[in-house]
Amino acid sequence: MQNKSLAKFLIGCLVIAFAFYIVFFGLEIGTASIPSVQKVIRYGLDLKGGVYIVYEAAKENPTRREMESALQLIRTRLDMRNFYDATATIQGSKRIRVEIPGVKDPDEAIQYIGRTALIEFKGPSGDLIVSGRNVVDAYAQQTASGYVVALKFDKEGTKKFAEGTKKYLGQNIGIYLDGKLISNPVVRSEIDNGEAVIEGMKDLEEAKTLAQQIKAGALPFALNVIESKAIGPSLGNEAFKSTLKAGIIGILLVFLFMIIFYRLPGLVADIALVAYIVILVAIVGYAKITLTLPGIAGIILSAGMAVDANILIFARLKEELRSGKTLRAAMDAGFRRALNAVIDSNVTTIIAGIVLLFLGTGPIKGFAWTLTIGIVVSFFTAITVTRFLLTSIINTGLFKDIRWYGGKKTREEDV
Repeated sequence: MQNKSLAKFLIGCLVIAFAFYIVFFGLEIGTASIPSVQKVIRYGLDLKGGVYIVYEAAKENPTRREMESALQLIRTRLDMRNFYDATATIQGSKRIRVEIPGVKDPDEAIQYIGRTALIEFKGPSGDLIVSGRNVVDAYAQQTASGYVVALKFDKEGTKKFAEGTKKYLGQNIGIYLDGKLISNPVVRSEIDNGEAVIEGMKDLEEAKTLAQQIKAGALPFALNVIESKAIGPSLGNEAFKSTLKAGIIGILLVFLFMIIFYRLPGLVADIALVAYIVILVAIVGYAKITLTLPGIAGIILSAGMAVDANILIFARLKEELRSGKTLRAAMDAGFRRALNAVIDSNVTTIIAGIVLLFLGTGPIKGFAWTLTIGIVVSFFTAITVTRFLLTSIINTGLFKDIRWYGGKKTREEDV
């Protein structure tokens, strides 16, 4: 029994140490590999540098649905350009804030993201034949006449385009981008297959950009840039190093505090805290959650909550020992009696985190994400990892003296 318990404790510690190594240093076995979290983690604008842009709807009172539609289209355009680290959030009633880490030129991002990309096909009299809202696909290609954007219409668009090409057979149909004529081809025959071509692209890159804008959809209104700024990475790097250093020092002081005041249970809590850090960092990194400075603050705060749960449990453990219970009975009672308090404190913090997550914007959401996830992970480690390790070490029978557990006198009782 004692040997098995000791083996369980050592295996638990080894598993945590191995997980720590994989998360922070990666692992390669033959052709398979697990990258370290440093290689996959996404850094926010405040850590990596980049640009932020604040757009305002060029409409007096846009509806919430219109703003959400514009937001979704902006996110689609960001994804199409592989700006997966970027964030876009609605601010107030008519503004959208976009943050793109790693981009140096705000003008490039402004031109791509905020353009309405409204495509319209019009006859010689200026009547609208079909618009980009009926386009289901758009892609760039090179033909004998140069670079073009090929379009495919939906059922409604196919019908309208067929009617238009029949009506204006032998005449011009103008193709307009945001009200500007970009191509004016002559209709040679009726086109009833739902396909069209936009010519006049100077190179493949221009054709690809236009195709992506059309495919992403047309914004419900124009967006005016009211603020834009480039942020260099040097400030973010310094802030990240300072915050990380402060976090490491804080956690080391917590380790020391727990060992001094709670002795052997404190050491167990420190090991569980390492497990907490490994799990939380792995979730943030491998789930592609963007890490910001407030996000790091959320991690550190939730680490404090993890220790707080252990403090509640160990305080109960000491009370049970003073009442004369054996170590095993005191531990069971300590966990049981502290559980309600731990749940209450965690639930209230999670509620606050969820409120910030849904109502907050920008960096506030980063803080809310890491805080909420961290609280859930801390509850898991406090209730399961700490209990498993502490139970294993008590069952070894090697530490019967209650002074190892914060008691004030020696008892040689059967545990």
